[in-house]
Order: sequence, then C-alpha cells, then structure tokens
Amino acid sequence: MLRKRHRAALSVLGAIITPLVLLGCEEQNTYVAPPPPKVTVAKPLVQDVTEYLEFTGTTVAYARVEVPARVPGVLQSMHFEPGTPVNEGDLLFTIDPVEYEAQVQAAEAELARAEARRTETAKTLERAETLIKRGNISQAKVDEARADFLAAKAEILVREANLTRARINVGYTQVRAPITGRVGRNLVDVGNLVGEGEATILTDITTYDPMYIYFEVNERDLLRYMTRNRTEESDVGEAGKRPPTPIEVGLANEDGYPHRGLTDFAESQVDPDTGTIRVRGVVENPGRNPVFFPGIFVRVRLPFETRPDVPLVSERAISFDQSGQYVLVANSENVIEKRSVTLGTLVDGLRVVTRGLEPSDQIVVNGLQRAREGAAVQAEEIDMASLKASAIDAGAASEDGKKAKGDGAGLESGNPVSVAPTAEETIEAAGELEPAQQADGEPSEATTLDAAAPPPTKD
Repeated sequence: MLRKRHRAALSVLGAIITPLVLLGCEEQNTYVAPPPPKVTVAKPLVQDVTEYLEFTGTTVAYARVEVPARVPGVLQSMHFEPGTPVNEGDLLFTIDPVEYEAQVQAAEAELARAEARRTETAKTLERAETLIKRGNISQAKVDEARADFLAAKAEILVREANLTRARINVGYTQVRAPITGRVGRNLVDVGNLVGEGEATILTDITTYDPMYIYFEVNERDLLRYMTRNRTEESDVGEAGKRPPTPIEVGLANEDGYPHRGLTDFAESQVDPDTGTIRVRGVVENPGRNPVFFPGIFVRVRLPFETRPDVPLVSERAISFDQSGQYVLVANSENVIEKRSVTLGTLVDGLRVVTRGLEPSDQIVVNGLQRAREGAAVQAEEIDMASLKASAIDAGAASEDGKKAKGDGAGLESGNPVSVAPTAEETIEAAGELEPAQQADGEPSEATTLDAAAPPPTKD
C-alpha cells in the first residue's frame, strides 16, 4: 500500500516538473531590426545651362492687302484660283474696258484738235510780229495773237493730262496683284457692278513669308534685360543700336522650340494698364504649305544668360513642405539629409537647381516614401542623365520597336517573346512610385509601411 502511494506521488511530481523543465529550455524571443530600406540615388547632372525668358506670342502676317476695284464697271472675268499663291503683277480680275477705251479715243481726238489750234495761233502770232515791224498793225493785235498762242499751248497740256487719265482708267480695268502672297476668295462674283460710288473690295492677299511674332514682355523681365544690357556695352554697334536678339519659337503641337528668328521691333514705352511692352520678332515661313499661319498662338523664348556648371536633378526628387522646396540626400554614411533648394527652369525633363546642391551630392530619386531624414538607407546609384526626357523617350521608342518586332516574331513562331525592361521600368524596380504628398510634405499613413519588410507567407 505504501509503495503504491509512493508511486502516485512521484507521478504527480513528474507531471509538474516536466513542463517547467521544458519551459526553461525554450529559447526566448528577441526583436531583430529590419534592414535599411533600399533607395535609388543619383548625382546631379552638371552642365552649362542657358536661362531663357519664356512668353506666349501671336502670329501676324507680314503684309495683308485688300484689292479694290479702282474704276466703276461690270466685273467681266476672274483669273485666279482662291487660296493659291500669286506674284506681284499677276492679273486677278478684268472689269469691262469698252467705256474706258472709248474715253481714250475721245481724249486722243481732243489732244489732236488742241495741237491744231496751237499750230494756227503760232502762225497768226508770226504774221502779227512781222506786220508790227512795218507799222501796219497795232501792238494790241500782236498781244492778242500772243495770248491766243499761249492759250493753245496750255490747252494741249490739259488734253494730254486727260489722255493720260483715260489710259490709266483703262489700266485699272485689269485688276492686278499689288504684292506677292496667297490670294483669298473672291468677294464679288463675275457680272456684278463694282466700284460705283465707292471702292469695292474684290479679294485680299496675305504675305506669309516671313511671319511676324508679337509677344508681351512683363516689367520684371524687361528690367532684368535692361540691367544685363547696361553691363554689356560692347554689344552696342557703331550707330548706337544693339543687334537683334535671337528668339526661338514653337507651336502648340511641337516639342521644344524648333524655329529660329530675330527680334526687329519693340514699343517705345511700357503700357501702364498691363505693365508690359510689346515686342515683335520675325521668322522665316517659306513653302506652299508654311509652318505658321496668321492668328495662332505660339510659344516664344529668348536666351537670357548662359551659366556654366549648373546642377540638374529629376523632378521626381523634389518635394515640398511649409519651408519650401527640398531634396533628400544620402551622405557618405548613407544617412538621409534634407537639403532646401532653389529651383530654376526645366531643361530636357530635368530641373535646374540654382542653390542648395553640390555636384557630389547623392540625390534620392526613387524610394522617397522609405527615406526619412536621419535614417540609414541602402543606396543604389544610377546616372541622372538616364532620367532626362530625351533619354527616356529614346529608350521607350527603342523598346517599343523591340516589342513590335518581338511580338511579330512570337506570333509567327507561336512562342512567347520576352522583352527587356525599359530604363524607366528598371528605375521603378529599384523603388516604388512616390506616394501622394500631404500638405505638410509627409507621406500619407497608407504608404508608411516598411517596404523592406518580408512579405507575409501563406499558411
């Protein structure tokens, strides 16, 4: 009996001790910090940058002339195709010339009669001057004969002027192009009476080559330009006139500013109502189908100043908060620092930084949502030039060609075709797209998860 009780006590004691021993042997949990997040960095692209003043302009035809009927009459014929180019002197319309040709004949007859009258009075004056030497007539008769002769000479001048006017009117019955350009539509149909009481506009001609570009320069840019010119007195010519300023022009459907021209005129004063001054440029516009058309809006820029060794960064690296614009920089220890910057113009998809960066700075261009000021990161460096708009476009075009070629091959062979990722996709793979920024410049809560943490496993 005692032995049975002893066995039962040992069993109970073993049941209690065994879990305690196993619990003491189990390894305790400790917190392991995740690895630093990965970000993509790039040094600023350093190059010479030309600063431009950009404006919006309007095209105006170099010349536009309305073609009137200069004599009254019935419009007899039309000799052009509306909307086609014409040269100066080309025949456009014909007004019935019969009446004006008759006026020429009448003027010629009047002139012939006046010449006959002059011949008669000349002989009468000659006889009178002979007779007065003999004393056969009075001086009054001689004076009368001389007056008749002078009146006959004056009558010839009048008749010659009438004949000239009649011939001019005959010429006006042929309406010719006063300038070279593109003719508009006919505003009057053949058979109508034109020029009766007032000049009737028959059509118009517009000269497209060259083309004027008018744009407004605000007072701030004008003062900057004047200040620069005062420091460049060597640009003034011998006549005291500065050489024309080159301009670059682009249409709304064009990339960049592919057209070149020169300024040739500026108003003499600033408009006090708008605070701007009007400037005019001239660009070439040749061909039967010219690039520019009067009355359209264009983009205009003037080169202002060229500065050497200016850093440029991708716009994706620029953030904003209440203190202004800034970028995140990975220092030599791969710790994130915040740098306030002053931005300039956009050059080929990269933003000029006029203040706040050094050429050796490692700018975070991707993975900004994982970078925190003062936190360590794993930095992967790329070339900032690969983020230029031209580089990205060229890469996309190249890959599109490869995809098109590969798709065709795959369809023919029946096998799938793998295509290498583009430069943009490679950059995106190094870090996620940037999250939406809140008003204070911090990412929203939905994007604060640590992207470096391993994904959850399925049970």
